[in-house]
Amino acid sequence: MGVFRPRADDPEDRSHKSPIDPVANAVKALRPGSRKPAPEPPDEPAAEPEPEPRSPLVDNAVYCEGDRLEPGSLEQTYELVRDRKGMGWIGLYRPDKAAIEEIAAEFLLHDLAVEDALEAHQRPKLERYGDTLFVVLRPARYVDPTEVVDIGELHVFIGPDFVVTVRHSESPDLRRVRRRMEEAPGLLGLGPEAVLYAILDQVIDDYDPVLRGVADDLDEIEAQMFSGDVAVSRRIYELGREVIEFERAVDPLLDMFDALRSGFEKYRVDLELQRLLRDAEDHAKRVSERIDAFKLLLNNMLTVNAAVVGQRQNEEMRRLTETSLNQNDEIKKISSWAAILFAPTLVGTVYGMNFDHMPELHWLFGYPFALALMVGVSAVLFFVFKWRRWI
Repeated sequence: MGVFRPRADDPEDRSHKSPIDPVANAVKALRPGSRKPAPEPPDEPAAEPEPEPRSPLVDNAVYCEGDRLEPGSLEQTYELVRDRKGMGWIGLYRPDKAAIEEIAAEFLLHDLAVEDALEAHQRPKLERYGDTLFVVLRPARYVDPTEVVDIGELHVFIGPDFVVTVRHSESPDLRRVRRRMEEAPGLLGLGPEAVLYAILDQVIDDYDPVLRGVADDLDEIEAQMFSGDVAVSRRIYELGREVIEFERAVDPLLDMFDALRSGFEKYRVDLELQRLLRDAEDHAKRVSERIDAFKLLLNNMLTVNAAVVGQRQNEEMRRLTETSLNQNDEIKKISSWAAILFAPTLVGTVYGMNFDHMPELHWLFGYPFALALMVGVSAVLFFVFKWRRWI
């Protein structure tokens, strides 16, 4: 959008016009010896406004008896939580230290948990600090164009009357979790623990597309392996590494559910919420079992691929050996016929020399003897090579 500037002949433009009347200026310019007024310097281009810093606050709401209230600021959120006895749900995306420390001071979050939430790159875990739960989850998504399993990170603070989510990756989509909870007031009325269940359930549901993507990759690798593609070994290794990272994100969930289940009675968790958490735990177990099956299949693929490569190398060596043997046979044949043809050539060369004094030069049977010697030597060589199977 351009910046508005007054025209040069605008009487309101006090910064560019002289207070002298324009007619008087023109008359003065026509007088002899008068100097021509210097041209006005061009206007400098307006500086572009600096972009506003990105706000880490992606969603902020207070839920009172199933109704969503949207405060205008975090201060209003704190007031509504205290005055209306509602549940505050604050969503952050890659916050800075100041943003998360403000929330931590209001909800009395533990310093160690806040430090973990800022640094990220944490292993999946569940820790309790008094009445506050700190949960680290590793969501995953399958990037189909590059066939890569992308592992994200999500931190969740659960308190008696608040939920704070700190997301360090694109997944999971917590808007779906909010919509699901807002469409089920009964579930939302169970409190922050129900929100934790919904987040866990969403993270585990998002593992299903990853499992399907990995399964498709395994099918492609199997076809690639038996087609003789030499690049399949690298692909097996890379997929195996991604499956191990996926396993590190999923397996700690089983310990989390054990910890949550051990506190059902102590913290008087609603019976329906207990059932929902057990269902999510069963889903997590199925995902873990699929990952174990993938690891076993990848190990078998490495073994089979090594055997296929070894078999292919043996076949290549056999073909090279057969080729070498065939070449040796051909060389033997050529050498044998060369020796047979060399014998009469040698006799003919000796008897073809023009000397006056030479044994058997004037012998009556010299010529027949030379021919007989040529044939005889050639025949002997032929039968010798035939006996040795060189011919």
